[in-house]
Amino acid sequence: MTTTTEIAEFVIETEFDDLSGETVDELKKRVLDSIGIAVGAMGEDPVEAVRATVEEMNGEGCTLWGGGAASPPDATMLNTAYVRYLDYMDSFLAPGETPHPSDNIAAIIAAGEYEDSSGKDLLTAIGIAYEVQAELAWNAPVRDRGWDHVTHTVISATAGAAKLLGLGSEEIRSAIGIAGTAHNALRVTRTGGISEWKGIASANAARNGVYSAMLAKSGVEGPTNLFEGQKGWKQIVSGDFEVDFSPGERVHDVMTKKYVAETYAQSAVEGIIELAEGEDIDPEDVDSIHLDTFAGAKLIIGGGEGSRYEVETKAQADHSLPYMLAAALIDREMTNAQYDPERIQRDDVQELLRTVDVAEDDELTDRFETGEMPAIIEITMADGTTHRVEKDDFEGHPNNSMSWEQIETKFERMTEARYDHSRRERIVDTILQLENHDAADLVALLD
Repeated sequence: MTTTTEIAEFVIETEFDDLSGETVDELKKRVLDSIGIAVGAMGEDPVEAVRATVEEMNGEGCTLWGGGAASPPDATMLNTAYVRYLDYMDSFLAPGETPHPSDNIAAIIAAGEYEDSSGKDLLTAIGIAYEVQAELAWNAPVRDRGWDHVTHTVISATAGAAKLLGLGSEEIRSAIGIAGTAHNALRVTRTGGISEWKGIASANAARNGVYSAMLAKSGVEGPTNLFEGQKGWKQIVSGDFEVDFSPGERVHDVMTKKYVAETYAQSAVEGIIELAEGEDIDPEDVDSIHLDTFAGAKLIIGGGEGSRYEVETKAQADHSLPYMLAAALIDREMTNAQYDPERIQRDDVQELLRTVDVAEDDELTDRFETGEMPAIIEITMADGTTHRVEKDDFEGHPNNSMSWEQIETKFERMTEARYDHSRRERIVDTILQLENHDAADLVALLD
């Protein structure tokens, strides 16, 4: 039976030398990808509202990416919101849950800056957080029980922060107990009419994780039997489960997003762009679009948790398969530009999205659960001609993972409007050699 003590022991025992060279390389990719996405989100209204709230607290101790200072929890709140808001972050593909382990990175960098941690310490803590989040998602999914996946994030962020804050075993158990008792999130965030909180919820979870760890460090006692205790997490939130921790190896099962779109849309978006370009499809001649997909995609972005045809905001658009497929077919790309309010409201995409039919296919669900991300798209033209494409996965899926060079290209694209070439080059080089730097070297480049 998995216990709170087991997680505490994993946090304490895992060191940088336990991470394989391949794992260290993948963790560095996660850091570069996340920082690039965060920079690309700067200036967006919802995250700037978070900044205004954080700045009102007048805290200090950690760097706010984009300039300013705040306490470790508040810096975590804003910086994680930057990483998460665009829906361009990474994802761990478990059969019953799809969390975003990059939600932990800003929390760990904040804790590391506060504690003057080394780059090796940062990478170790990130590896721990990725492992905890992935193992919980794989073995203790909570989506079907009505909980949001950031319920896992608050525990993984606590574990990573606890490592850098130097907590002992009992303190870690208390920190995890505080986090997992007080901060379980409801799935309503991602059902029905979706609000902007969808893109901010994980920042709140990460912030609470750092705060829980800091409380425990200061001597606040929490329930030390969170998982196994009477009326504890297993009884109320997840059901019984077992985990099998390795030193950060789960990072190899994490995907990188090629498109600014919800995780489960990646293969379908890639497929429809390939069809549009390869067949030179005129959107005005399209009669209908049909997508066969797996159960999770149908549930989350295909209409299983509320209509995905009423699309007025970015938060609704990036969780609507009909919108994403229509926009991708018309524009032959899926970037931030496709979520501009004027683009969302335009008649061409609003009319085309209503021709999109999304169907769940049991065989595709089986394929998803054995490691693919399948999608079958058929576009029927006004003259009856049908164009079809079938995808097993996409560029960025663990079966077709991105190289460092590809992630660096994504980073360049997301940051070139804010940072000059010299600054971008220094950020890339610092992350590439992070084991030879410390947290302060990295955050000094993110103003």
